[in-house]
Amino acid sequence: MRRRDLDQPNVIAGDMMIEAVGLDADDTLWENERFFRLTESGFAGLLADHGDPDQISRRLHDVERRNLSRYGFGIKGFTLSMVQTAIELTDGRVPGSVIGQILDLGYEMLSHPLHLLDGVPEALGMLEGRRLILITKGDLMDQERKVAASGLAGRFEAIEIVADKTPAAYARVLTRHDIAPERFLMAGNSVKSDILPVLELGGRAALIPHELTWQVERDDDPDHPQFHRLGSISDLPGLIERIEARG
Repeated sequence: MRRRDLDQPNVIAGDMMIEAVGLDADDTLWENERFFRLTESGFAGLLADHGDPDQISRRLHDVERRNLSRYGFGIKGFTLSMVQTAIELTDGRVPGSVIGQILDLGYEMLSHPLHLLDGVPEALGMLEGRRLILITKGDLMDQERKVAASGLAGRFEAIEIVADKTPAAYARVLTRHDIAPERFLMAGNSVKSDILPVLELGGRAALIPHELTWQVERDDDPDHPQFHRLGSISDLPGLIERIEARG
């Protein structure tokens, strides 16, 4: 990735105000991957006669990766991938009753209570008055359900649900809200989705690590002057203040 030089016209010393802050949702504001892991464990138990848990998980992950272009991100696609994995592992002999149990696992995920991560309400309170935009990806209905259940919708100026977090998707969001990339900071737990695309556009990005980030979302920390790694979401308000103070 090409570094953006601070001497370039759109990033100049003395002009470091953050006009808008984007926040990821899953595993940044609330727990998500933990429920996928629990479901994956239950799925492996259903197919225990066809491999050990690690083998079954690896097979499921391979199927998920292949299916992302078809089903996108979310619980429904994950459920279909579990069904497909069960069919492949059993050479098509998986009983209908097991398929029914897999569908039940997916249904339970869609009905699971939402749990905010530690420090989220307090951090959002400290960011009150700033332009906050929730930017999340995945199945529209499920993401809308989680946003509503979180009770956080009123904290955000806008809520953007995209199919995938690509540079083009971020560019459309920023254009829609009339935000210059160099005055935008995105914070989230995924280097792949929340960090690299925004840096590519010339924005700033802050990684808020989560211990269970999905392997598809992982990547190495970029060597980039506008990248920041935080300990938790509680550190985000202070980071923004320091960036602006340098201006």
